[in-house]
Amino acid sequence: MAFSGKLLQPLPVLGVLIVLILVATVASIPNSTCNRMCGEVEIPYPFGTSDGCYLDSTFLITCNNTFHPPKPSLGSDLFVQDISVLDGELRVWNPVASLCKVLKKGACVERSVYSKCYADQEPISISVNYSTGNSSSFKLSNIFRISNKRNKITAVGCGVYSFIQGSVEQNGFTTGCLSLCNSNASDVVNGSCSGIGCCQTSIPKGATEFDLSVRSLSEYNTKTLGIGECAYGFIVDEKAYNFSSSDFEALKHRETVPLVLDWAVGYETCEDAKKNKDSYACKATHSYCYNSNNGPGYRCNCSDGYKGNPYLPGGPDSCQDINECISKPCAGNATCNNTDGNYKCTCLHGFEGDGRMPPGIGCRPKLESQSRIIPIALGISIGLLVLLLGSSLVYWILQKRKLIKLKEKWFQQNGGLMLQQRLPNQIGSMETKVFSTEELEKATDNYNKSRVLGQGGYGVVYKGILSDDRVVAIKKSKIGDQSQIEQFINEVIVLTQINHRNVVKLLGCCLETEVPMLVYEFITNGTLSDHLHDKSRSSLLSWDKRLKIATESAGALAYLHFEASMPIIHRDVKTANILLDENHTAKVSDFGASRLVPLDQTQLTTLVQGTLGYLDPEYFHTSHLTEKSDVYSFGVVLAELLTGKKVISLDRPESERNLATYFVSMVKDDRLAEVLDDNIQNGSHIEELKKVANVAKRCLSVKGDDRPSMKEVAVELDGLRVQGKKARKEANVNTEEREYFLHPSTHSLSIDVGVGYSSTSTIDSMGNQVLKPTDDGR
Repeated sequence: MAFSGKLLQPLPVLGVLIVLILVATVASIPNSTCNRMCGEVEIPYPFGTSDGCYLDSTFLITCNNTFHPPKPSLGSDLFVQDISVLDGELRVWNPVASLCKVLKKGACVERSVYSKCYADQEPISISVNYSTGNSSSFKLSNIFRISNKRNKITAVGCGVYSFIQGSVEQNGFTTGCLSLCNSNASDVVNGSCSGIGCCQTSIPKGATEFDLSVRSLSEYNTKTLGIGECAYGFIVDEKAYNFSSSDFEALKHRETVPLVLDWAVGYETCEDAKKNKDSYACKATHSYCYNSNNGPGYRCNCSDGYKGNPYLPGGPDSCQDINECISKPCAGNATCNNTDGNYKCTCLHGFEGDGRMPPGIGCRPKLESQSRIIPIALGISIGLLVLLLGSSLVYWILQKRKLIKLKEKWFQQNGGLMLQQRLPNQIGSMETKVFSTEELEKATDNYNKSRVLGQGGYGVVYKGILSDDRVVAIKKSKIGDQSQIEQFINEVIVLTQINHRNVVKLLGCCLETEVPMLVYEFITNGTLSDHLHDKSRSSLLSWDKRLKIATESAGALAYLHFEASMPIIHRDVKTANILLDENHTAKVSDFGASRLVPLDQTQLTTLVQGTLGYLDPEYFHTSHLTEKSDVYSFGVVLAELLTGKKVISLDRPESERNLATYFVSMVKDDRLAEVLDDNIQNGSHIEELKKVANVAKRCLSVKGDDRPSMKEVAVELDGLRVQGKKARKEANVNTEEREYFLHPSTHSLSIDVGVGYSSTSTIDSMGNQVLKPTDDGR
């Protein structure tokens, strides 16, 4: 049973970090006898541990002497690790929330209110709430904000995600991250929180209140955690936390992690604060004020050339002059003299200049001796120039040779020789071209950012214009796998042989780069996802067009599965990978995740890849890839065409967040009309819509064996489309006849009794019915 730990209830420690401030009307001047140490932590002004030692009550630090050594804290439980006056930061210990699954509830020790254990079928909820207001334990004013620059929202575990929901200036927001790993966590990389075993994301700036939640990826009792395994959620100083696979176990015994708070004085800007000299906190003579960049208030700092505490009006701890001469900033033939807030370099006798080290000009001989130096300097300069030009020329030649050798190395490494050997055997069936790097650099204007068409998990796609004025799409991959070169070459050859009107044509490749690049035909009208989720464009996407797109896409996938020389599983079917031309003709694209299936195999075992929301659950849990995985993803596409909704949305109620499961449940409950896109709600299409919805439901079966093949789906959709067109044409003919008899005076007396419509739909094979263009322009 999957776990679900949702952090929504108030937390008495971290739920107090942001509250309204009452600014003191007169800034305190600290007592000289104040104790500035609490245990091993220094407590600098404006903070203090006793009356007369802090700026105002919002800067009070409690020194808890029950510990040995004593510990400083904000309130009773939020212990302070260190305080920085220069950076305006305060670091505290923040609790780790953990949720562990056990066989029996009593088999796990819950260390604190942030640690929970649960068994199967037992509802559980843990909460860490960061909100404005007072906690039951202590109060904090909003001089404190959780630093959005230093801290990260972190989730550690397998098949879990952590997110926060809150508000910034009364506007709601949701953000978070997803952590996945395989069954034995062998893909986890130590030191990386990129989403495998550990994920991190940023906190929005200026957030005043939010809830942190940790949940399982599955909502339907799918086992994402084994017995005794835990998930963890916390906000942490990213510099203080380095993920390791051992954290799955080690975090069970760790109760806190460091958290950085930003602090500021009051809630006024510098301009307003300076109007009241008594309450203005920047007391040092050589200090300046700057506004807080995370919430209201301001902070102080010492002027350039000074260091110390800008909140103190005087004394050795206030802003004091820095003796820059200690760092030897002057040239060797100059002496250094320290001045108030600065320093001065004086050149020795016979020299002139500012005496400073670069970027200063240093010291040079005076003019009377320059008449002899100029010819010598000129000769040396010319010699150095010739030497520099000669060296540059030699370096350029060597670099060019090195680049040529590197291109040759990459060409061979990427299977160029293998491709050249196989190309002569393929000349009769394809037009493959091996492009040079120079051709593609020229086509993309040296990969100019303005030419970027899109970016994804497999690379960047650029718009290119070849020398023959053909417009193409050039895919530049991010990573390469040298162990898969022979398979890559096979895929290039097979994909270039695909000649289907609904599959984007692969024109060639470039092998002279570290990672091979692919060149495809350019499709002009964007993706199906763009059309469905843009209100101005979705209204133009009628049901006839949507059914046409679905039928053509299904035919293309059926072709890849059953008619290609070697079956191809796309593995990333989604609306973003279905392109549309100016006639709304569908083109299946992006074969970056595709896999060739040997003719003697029905399934492959691979590392799970795909897009969340479209991913086949059976493939996700078994890593066994079959052509039925594409069928499931296509079922999600059909649901998206019918509803116009995004496949995953945290803005929808929890039961509706996953479109696939929500759509299936609505169809089973005979409530299809409630989820249909308003743009296709038409009584004349209702039977077609129900039939397509049932096709989608079958495609979305949890077990692959219960799903139809893409060939069956394509035939069924094509049949529905043909029947619909026939019914609508007959309806139009009947309408014309009724109009004639009702208004006979407006018609000619010569009647053509042969007017009618004839449609014969026979399905001899996939090649005749599904995979070839029909006469109606599909």
